[in-house]
Amino acid sequence: MTRSLRIGLIGAGYMGKRHAVAMQAVGAVFNTTLRPVCEMIATSNPESAARAAAALGFARHTDNWQDIVADPSIDAVIIASPQSTHREIAIAALNAGKPVLCEKPLGASLDDATAMAQAARDSGMVAMTGFNYIRTPASVFARELIANGAIGELTWVRAEHTEDFLADPEAPATWRTRGDANGTLGDLAPHIINAALALAGPIESVLADVETVHHSRPGESGPEDVSNDDQAHALVRFARGTMGHLFFSRIATGRKMGYAYEINGTEGAIRFDQEDQNALWLYERNDDEAVAGFRKILTNGHHGAYGAFCEGPGHGTGYQDQLTIEARDFLQAIESGVSQWPSFEDGLAVSRVVDACRQSAANGQWTQVSKT
Repeated sequence: MTRSLRIGLIGAGYMGKRHAVAMQAVGAVFNTTLRPVCEMIATSNPESAARAAAALGFARHTDNWQDIVADPSIDAVIIASPQSTHREIAIAALNAGKPVLCEKPLGASLDDATAMAQAARDSGMVAMTGFNYIRTPASVFARELIANGAIGELTWVRAEHTEDFLADPEAPATWRTRGDANGTLGDLAPHIINAALALAGPIESVLADVETVHHSRPGESGPEDVSNDDQAHALVRFARGTMGHLFFSRIATGRKMGYAYEINGTEGAIRFDQEDQNALWLYERNDDEAVAGFRKILTNGHHGAYGAFCEGPGHGTGYQDQLTIEARDFLQAIESGVSQWPSFEDGLAVSRVVDACRQSAANGQWTQVSKT
């Protein structure tokens, strides 16, 4: 028997729209017991809130996020506003007894993420972080293969999140070029760090380098200094002993969604690239030499949530489907009363790695990732 769950969404930008669409689709795709109702949306001013409500199918709108948190008719809160707002909103919603799904990164700093994770513990409410890319059927399958020992003991991990939306040095300054939290290490890196943690386990230490390549960009009234990083990379050592390398860039010319990884083990290897998100490449060491090499596995109903979207192998899932899977996980968590992965704790683990990278880049030394 189904029942309604009234959703309050804060933010109507790029991710806000996708969360709204996911909440409207999830019940039909997964036949969930909880059926979201898009009840209220909040944006920064009354006019944009009214437009967002009409466009995204919300019954009510407001220019004050506190209205959503305080409204007793709202059952759950989705935070898709700038990361500098995450801490205040999430803590208020949790304290009001509302489950929270918060976009990544969990907060604008490690201090934010720590406070948010503590609030989730104290409240006992469902609190989840929106890392959507790791939910692709291919990556879900990769995680299962590794956990089941298909490629043996891990010996090396290479992972990257590379895009080129600021590769042009004449691209104008935006919010992305202002403040540490909006640089590559704060904005793109959390996604692939989350993947590395999911696939290979905790990271113990890092040796990082952070770089701003284009120091000035055209602004509204003349050249504007860029105050954050364009790219960064880190040698890492996982707690299991595996060595690795992580690379993050927003100026990687030609890369549109370079969320990619290659993982070697004693018995095989796995490769994945989000630009070809419906395929996973697998090498098994004991294959006959006549057919040795990576083979392409097309995602199908045996992999993650693929079958809920399409029955045919190789037909594929897309970006919006990742958000719908995330919505399903959130609803299941609310129904059970237990946060699903990735929780606020998992978001905090990512923030700890980001913070260690910043420290390492500043001191030029291997730096331990904090455990508290």
